Amino acid sequence: MKKKVVCMLLAATMVAGTLAGCGDKTGGDKPADKQGDTSAPSDVSADEGKVINIYSFNDEVRNRIQLVYPEIQETSKDGTVSTLKDGTEIHWIINPNQDGVYQDKLDEALMAQADASADDKVDIFAAETDYVVKYTDADSDVAMPLTDLGINPDSDLADQFDFTKTVACDANGVQRATSWQACPGVLVYRRDIAKDVFGTDDPEKIAEKTKDWDTMKAAAEELKGKGYYTFSCYTDTFRTYGNSIAEPWVAPGTTTVKVDQKLMDWVKDSKEWKDAGYFDPAVKGQWNADWFNAMGSKSKVFAFLFPAWGIDTQVKPNWDGEDGSWAVTSAPLAYNWGGTFLVAANGTDNPQHVKDILLAMTANTDNLVKISKETSDFTNGKTAMADAAKDDSYASDFLGGQNPYTYFTPSADTIKMAPLSAYDQGCVELIQNAFQDYLEGKVDFDKAKSNFETAIKERYPEITEVQWPE
Repeated sequence: MKKKVVCMLLAATMVAGTLAGCGDKTGGDKPADKQGDTSAPSDVSADEGKVINIYSFNDEVRNRIQLVYPEIQETSKDGTVSTLKDGTEIHWIINPNQDGVYQDKLDEALMAQADASADDKVDIFAAETDYVVKYTDADSDVAMPLTDLGINPDSDLADQFDFTKTVACDANGVQRATSWQACPGVLVYRRDIAKDVFGTDDPEKIAEKTKDWDTMKAAAEELKGKGYYTFSCYTDTFRTYGNSIAEPWVAPGTTTVKVDQKLMDWVKDSKEWKDAGYFDPAVKGQWNADWFNAMGSKSKVFAFLFPAWGIDTQVKPNWDGEDGSWAVTSAPLAYNWGGTFLVAANGTDNPQHVKDILLAMTANTDNLVKISKETSDFTNGKTAMADAAKDDSYASDFLGGQNPYTYFTPSADTIKMAPLSAYDQGCVELIQNAFQDYLEGKVDFDKAKSNFETAIKERYPEITEVQWPE
């Protein structure tokens, strides 16, 4: 295993194959309890380890597991250790996603997995959609097939959205990860600005203004006429284009990055919108102070494109006005942004605990409902989310009593995931960085392309070529 891990995770010479539909193709152990019946943990073998190491890139996984896993008795004040009722400890190892730090730390631990002591072995790790296929590739030999844990994807995970199961499979259709989330995107907008410009803040009427990009452009001109910006910046729209690419960034078995025409459409349209004054010129990219400030009450920005997690973790914490000032409606194009997958690490000495945690988080309908109600996550259960779209108890005070699931759920049903590769996180980050300089007038178009080529080869030394659309 160690040789394969080194090849895949350190040199990255093995690339995940084309994703196939998932199915229980490996036989595996006996199936786990049926969906909806997984809240009670299985009997834990006496020879299970005493430390469960869970690697993640933020507190989200820890917070969700604490919310629904009944065996957690207490968590340390600093959030690094949780103690289970049987005395087992969960150690939370968290590193930031930015600049590949989390993956570097995780890769180092996985490379040492075979020789690590029991208390140091990786048991569960989180992976985002942008790079999960790097770890679920069968050749990398780091992610356990769920059937090896006794989880049957065909029965235990039958109610998950199909696109999330497809993402979690290797090229042979074997599911090696599972998620409690689906992340369909919507348009999140300021009610006060909508009333001032359009005379209404009704989501159905605003949807008529945002139903496609041509219509949205006309609305942007109306907003500009009243002194408002449609979006904070060009990176806000990136995911709607990036989710529509026709081919993976790096095809299986190659070392060539292919830039899809949709990405060049994003650059062209972003330049047009920026020159037209539809973006706030003070905001240069996401995840910075100016972007966060654009979500505040003094901002003139009308809307953001976010999935459910964006409302809960970005808009709400940065809003300094009253509840009820925001609403959601349909985005110009259906898209998915993000999603965190849980992976059981090959070599875990806690397979029963790992199974119980994965089932509690991703297969128990009651737990998915609890996560949705308490964190506003759009969770990975088709039945639960269809019910949520019709259930007034999901109304959000922050959204003025609106039930956002009436817009999330139909969007999820139409999502077709773009083909993924092991290089998506770096490609997505670096192409935005390179063309930000172009959009800000710091470099010309050809220099931006050249800068991307340099940056991607520095991040992934095995990449030999970048091909641009003609």
